[in-house]
Amino acid sequence: MGLAAISYDSVAILKHFSDRRHIRFPLLSDADSKLIQALGILNPAGKQGTPFYGIPHPVTFVLDADGTIRHKYFEEDFRERPTLSSLLSKELGVNPAAAAATAKAKHVAISTSASTAIVSGGQRILLSVEIDIPKDFHLYAPGVEGYYAVDWKMASSELAKPHAVDLPKSRILYLQAIDEKVPVFEGKIRLLRDVTLAQSKVLSQAAGPGKQIQLDATLRYQACSDRMCFPPETVPLRWTLQFDPHDLLRVPPELRRR
Repeated sequence: MGLAAISYDSVAILKHFSDRRHIRFPLLSDADSKLIQALGILNPAGKQGTPFYGIPHPVTFVLDADGTIRHKYFEEDFRERPTLSSLLSKELGVNPAAAAATAKAKHVAISTSASTAIVSGGQRILLSVEIDIPKDFHLYAPGVEGYYAVDWKMASSELAKPHAVDLPKSRILYLQAIDEKVPVFEGKIRLLRDVTLAQSKVLSQAAGPGKQIQLDATLRYQACSDRMCFPPETVPLRWTLQFDPHDLLRVPPELRRR
């Protein structure tokens, strides 16, 4: 697996940036934007005759070993985009492993993580909630009636906008004692959720001297064993992330586009 970035910047600009930021993967120059146009990602907002002509939309391509494009993640606004780690977590089906923490809960074990522990403004990151359900226990899944289904609540705030929760597949359990079929989760399950962070100015104000931001949520569930159901529980969740402001330093004037 490899990583490369393509931009309309010159080789000199890319070298200056990569040397300063100690970037170790290739930064490829498409100074005349021929490849950008061939890929159909030219941003029309960059008018001819200005330094912005030739700039692409922010797009991430996932290629296979033969160089065939398998997935394309297109973003209209360069100020908001998914992190590479969040995309790879989805592509490879691996559990996000950064900013890991545990939450105190009854009847089950709950852990949280994120696709990255260091964030910048406008990034879309992937949050994970993993629930380890003991043998002979189950949690109710969405669609159940008369019980409390697993519900990850996370309100929009000045720091972040949460997206829909990606739930694992449930199964139908037959409750013989009451002759009822219900959707449930069993074993170890993982809930995923994309979250788009606010722009850097807002995050910087919230982070303060320690440069940490916290994203809060709750998880409600109702656990049942093969003998009895317990009262529903609501568990507070928190992700603590390190804020890294964008690099706003420009290259020397002699290297800038005219």
